[in-house]
Amino acid sequence: MNTFDKTANRRKFLIGGVATGLAGLAMPGILRAQQIQLPEPEEEAPVRRNVSSFRAQSWQDHFDNLNGGAILSDTTSRMLQFWSQDGSVYKVYPTSVPLSDDLTRLGYTKIIRKVDGPSWAPTPSMKKRNPEWPDFVGPGPDNPLGTHALYLSWQYYRIHGTNDTRKIGRKSSNGCIGLYNEQIAELFALAKVGTQVKLI
Repeated sequence: MNTFDKTANRRKFLIGGVATGLAGLAMPGILRAQQIQLPEPEEEAPVRRNVSSFRAQSWQDHFDNLNGGAILSDTTSRMLQFWSQDGSVYKVYPTSVPLSDDLTRLGYTKIIRKVDGPSWAPTPSMKKRNPEWPDFVGPGPDNPLGTHALYLSWQYYRIHGTNDTRKIGRKSSNGCIGLYNEQIAELFALAKVGTQVKLI
């Protein structure tokens, strides 16, 4: 046996020993994993992501200026972008979006009112679709608008919080754009009455 063969055999032995040792270390974890019985799903359902692919937009592609700040809500990617008036603050938030195209309004609007602790009442069309819904809900944990609401110049449309965090990243609203309560509180502090808004 020449020097090369001895070296090659030594390497095989060392690599084999390390691999066996690693396999031995991993084996208890593998055995434990195999012993876990997961419940059978009740029905097969396709896995759907909450948030679709997001591409950052440039404010210059949608607004002439940043006077009063700007909000761009992308109903396809379910994300909202905010730029401050001087451009020093930029924020991105995941959102809920309208359930269907007929509930979705696109285009330019602006913030006309800000309410900390909003109350809620269903619109006439919402009440028609859901007659069992209450006529009024005051501020608090049962309020569908969450902790803060930014009222838009379009009647019945708002950017608001939600107490049902499962809605974020989904088509789940009756026309409004929803954010996590912590994030609407942040946006509420940044945005002003008069802030430009565009839904795409």
